[in-house]
Amino acid sequence: MKAVMWTGPEQMSFIDLALPEPKEQEVVIKVSHAGICGSDLEGYLGHNSLRHPPLLMGHEFAGEIIGAAASFAVGERVVVNPLIHCGTCPRCVRAQYNLCDRRQIIGIHRPGAYAEQITVPAAQVVRIQDALSYRRAALTEPLACSLRATRRAMATVPFGNVAIIGGGAIGLLCAFTARLLGAGKVFVLDNNPLRLELVSRMGFDGAVDSTSDASLAAMKQATNGKGIDIVIDAAGFSVTRSLAKAIVNAGGTIMNIGLGSSESPLPINDMIRCETNVLGSFCYTPQDFADALELLTDGKVTEEGWTTEKPLEEGPRSFQRLVKGEIGYGKIILAV
Repeated sequence: MKAVMWTGPEQMSFIDLALPEPKEQEVVIKVSHAGICGSDLEGYLGHNSLRHPPLLMGHEFAGEIIGAAASFAVGERVVVNPLIHCGTCPRCVRAQYNLCDRRQIIGIHRPGAYAEQITVPAAQVVRIQDALSYRRAALTEPLACSLRATRRAMATVPFGNVAIIGGGAIGLLCAFTARLLGAGKVFVLDNNPLRLELVSRMGFDGAVDSTSDASLAAMKQATNGKGIDIVIDAAGFSVTRSLAKAIVNAGGTIMNIGLGSSESPLPINDMIRCETNVLGSFCYTPQDFADALELLTDGKVTEEGWTTEKPLEEGPRSFQRLVKGEIGYGKIILAV
């Protein structure tokens, strides 16, 4: 089968591999569409300690069952929850499945979906409706991440003004979710002109150049003096974490979902005096995944206007262009 294999920092090849063989209680899926995630980019660059080459990445995907197991039949259309939890550790007992002590993620701890076929545990498979396209279904995983982070961030100020740092897929999906949850105003900040141009077409309250003091001031002015109650950092670098603190109201919430840098200096004393709420969000629970799939099925979140599709063989080139900031879309979805 054809596949895109990561073999080292900035090294990725389109190759032939043997077909995968399912183990007990696994299904074989013919992959239709698989998204490129920001965490895959960090892995591609060699910046992610969880990913080790050679590796088939790809954890955002949907397709058709061609090898059945358990209660699934050949021909069923499915999406896959790539986060595997043990079900027995203290975190799982508390229903914190995303924090499982023994969690595994498809595309990190086992081969992913940048290939024509993949084997996965049947327990991770979710049926999708015939009317839902595979391309849209492949957004279930990133939307689940964004949905969890956004509704937790907005819990204390349900109708507050929200600023999202990062105009990539997670940032845009957080913005869509914030709008659905009733945010007062939604702003998306980025330093890439191509992304800002895309954001400006998506109907949010502002596409803000994060490097421009004038643009940041205009954002605050647009809130009519109310300021920014919630900042969601979908990038996760020292500069964006500092920016989040600089623009959030006293008593506001900073939600960290981006994993760009492992460590960052922060003005802790000032955060104490301002009672800044600092949260982190990692992955999602099965309920978040189900809710995300429902939003996509109902058309409340779609792929239209901000994603682009490329054939699997263009995977290596797509990674190169994403790293260079040459892509004017929030998400590349590989058609397998």
